[in-house]
Amino acid sequence: MIDQAVVETNSKRPGSDAVLERLAEMMFVDAARRYLDTLPEDAIGWLAGLRDRYVGKALEYLHQQPDRDWSVDDLAREIGLSRSALHERFVKFIGHPPMQYLANWRIQVGAKLLRESNRTVATIALDVGYDSEAAFSRAFKRLVGLPPAAWRRAQSGG
Repeated sequence: MIDQAVVETNSKRPGSDAVLERLAEMMFVDAARRYLDTLPEDAIGWLAGLRDRYVGKALEYLHQQPDRDWSVDDLAREIGLSRSALHERFVKFIGHPPMQYLANWRIQVGAKLLRESNRTVATIALDVGYDSEAAFSRAFKRLVGLPPAAWRRAQSGG
């Protein structure tokens, strides 16, 4: 793949950019797979969760739809496990329960939107699954240490 990437980079033929994008994606997936293969069996975290087909599927759903009004029951039903089995597997591979993971993920997505867009805090709160700006602001401050607007100002240097 690397040889092909060098050829595409040097040739500048029509479609080279598309080929290079796909090669980069393939190399990333290959590197992730190789890394996963070397993780110890007792490893905990997001990547470790990908090794389990149920936890991996749950992570996919949570990442694709952080704004959805998820419950453990809903998530378990989507992936075909009991509520207790999903909870147990999630804690084993990720290190905390699914709804705690989701709360952290929502704040990460919210922080990215705060940093990379001019959307209002209220709009971002709805985009990441909070019913109100106040609820998002409380959760954000609890996890990040600053309210969203103050954090945004600090990130922009102003």
